[in-house]
Amino acid sequence: MEVFNYSENQKWFERATRVIPCGVYGHFSPAPCVPTNAYPFFSTRADGCKFWDVDGNEFIDYMCAYGPMIMGYHNPVVDEAFITQLKQADANSIASTKMVELAEFLVDLIPIADWAFFAKNGADVTNYAVMIARAETGRKKIIAIKGGYHGTAPWMQGIGHPGVTEEDVANVIRIPWNDLKALEHALEENYGQVAGFISSPYHHPVFVDNEYPAEGYWDGVQKLLKKHGVVLICDDVRAGFRLHLGGSNEYFKFKPDLICFCKAIANGYPISALVGREELKVTASKVFHTGSYWYSAAFMAAAMANLQELKRLNAPEYLEKLGNKFNEGLIKLAKDYGFNLKVTGHPAMAYYRITEDPSLQLHQKWCAECTKRGAFFTSHHNWFLSMAHTDADIQKTWEICEEAFKVLKSSI
Repeated sequence: MEVFNYSENQKWFERATRVIPCGVYGHFSPAPCVPTNAYPFFSTRADGCKFWDVDGNEFIDYMCAYGPMIMGYHNPVVDEAFITQLKQADANSIASTKMVELAEFLVDLIPIADWAFFAKNGADVTNYAVMIARAETGRKKIIAIKGGYHGTAPWMQGIGHPGVTEEDVANVIRIPWNDLKALEHALEENYGQVAGFISSPYHHPVFVDNEYPAEGYWDGVQKLLKKHGVVLICDDVRAGFRLHLGGSNEYFKFKPDLICFCKAIANGYPISALVGREELKVTASKVFHTGSYWYSAAFMAAAMANLQELKRLNAPEYLEKLGNKFNEGLIKLAKDYGFNLKVTGHPAMAYYRITEDPSLQLHQKWCAECTKRGAFFTSHHNWFLSMAHTDADIQKTWEICEEAFKVLKSSI
């Protein structure tokens, strides 16, 4: 099986470092890709569930742009909706009726939603949700989960991150996931001071196994928050529309006050949404939060088309079924070569770890060997499946993974 060469990628990266901090920054940066010489950093095109890098290498993509691609790159239905609206008007001096139509669609689709608000990035709406919680309660403090990720605004990060001050995080309390006692203690210790509790629907941090809520966890959370008058914010930016079209909270059977969506909402077109209960609508209307491109109508049209397609195709059912099949095959392959591949989280966006080496170096090597042969994996993050992934793609990926397991077996 061919092992890819990345000579053109390297040339482009060297050019990039001369004019861009880090060359490639943020979550696309080389830092999490170990070893870096096994990974591409610049692409030329994408289609379906595949992309091609500047060296002409073809990859079956299991990161899906880190979540936004759910219908497949260049999905004709979504792209046509975008182009049609773009030809009429996009960023304009007044709002588009597409905004109203999309809000109506989300209110009908999502059981807890009585209204919707649109922005561009996930952090835009997690920020807005926290502002609403503080405005509604008149309180400052926010409780979040240790290891939970809600964006890169200073309050979302922590001391030790460059540019973040103690004052930025002074009102953020971090507690362990699945720990009702810790939540109760934080609420009692900060009695009357907590505005909101923000959490993903299940725990999907990086570099560690993902965790579902324990039995009774969300029921317990809701009772404690109601007792203390605290707003429940579900950050569904990563998982949203993959587990359940009504919000991942429906999958886990709880009812937040606010839900944050982004990533998969428009199949890669930049738009995010916050939906919420009627009781918070007046407060939300008073909180000023806006952006130059937040009213762009073409992205709203793409979101509408994407969500309609996900509904028509019953995407969550397809993704869960395909994910279970994919994972069963991977686990069996690993076992055949003497490895234990632990799979955690939801099948549509699972996290993988070879357990024989707690340092993750063995797992990193396996992911790198797979990537060099055309299955684009990262070792530190959950992967994603899309509606464009087929049984043939899964079969091809298994063949790549088996070759990588052979290399791994011979190296130890």
